[in-house]
Amino acid sequence: MFHEAASSAGQVRLTTPPVFMYHSISPSAGPDPNRLRVHPDRLDRHLRLLRRLGLRGVSLSELLRAQERREAHRLVGLTFDDGYTDYLEHALPVLQRHGMTSTLYVVAGRLGGTNEWDEAPRLDLVDADQVRAVAAAGQEIGSHTMTHPHLPRAGASALLEEISGSREVLQDVLQSAVPGFCYPYGEFDDAATEAVRAAGYDHACVIGDYAPGDRFTLPRCYISPRDASVHLVARMVRHSLRLGLRGRL
Repeated sequence: MFHEAASSAGQVRLTTPPVFMYHSISPSAGPDPNRLRVHPDRLDRHLRLLRRLGLRGVSLSELLRAQERREAHRLVGLTFDDGYTDYLEHALPVLQRHGMTSTLYVVAGRLGGTNEWDEAPRLDLVDADQVRAVAAAGQEIGSHTMTHPHLPRAGASALLEEISGSREVLQDVLQSAVPGFCYPYGEFDDAATEAVRAAGYDHACVIGDYAPGDRFTLPRCYISPRDASVHLVARMVRHSLRLGLRGRL
């Protein structure tokens, strides 16, 4: 993933538990060239595994609050990118069945639209009412920019619109604060991370980058459509080793 060394060298590297990154949750057997679709039954097996391991999936804000209290040892983060409508139909019931929460990152300028940033297939995105329904169900809403662009080397005005503007749109929809941001494609540079801080977000996440790994570049583990229980365990172990947390999961 594209990144440049963060300019804020004094930012503290966080040693958070693993954060899983999902996208579409759907039983569809249609084309999935971007490897974004996880079957609801597979998600159910993933969450059952977490429960068997004595772990609970939570939103990224909840995970960070618990980390600050040093109470995150038995937690993992659950995030869903892009804001597909199938989250409400297929992911939310599974999460509720297992008593878990998550963060849904919404592309604020495409509410009620489709994933125009991908060539195909076209997938429906949540509208404003559905965003409110997700929040009312106890799940967290985060920003995924206005249009899902590549942020590195974007101009100042574009960063302001995509990062600050998207937060304003979602806060207007929810009438409450939106604390988290997610970089499209996991791509970031100094200007993007500074724009996220300036916009008033509490934290932001990427994908697999562990540098710098501070509050505004939190790494996540991509979950593929074919990931079985053994793959999740391997991802958790690898995450712990990368952060020097061996023996804590």
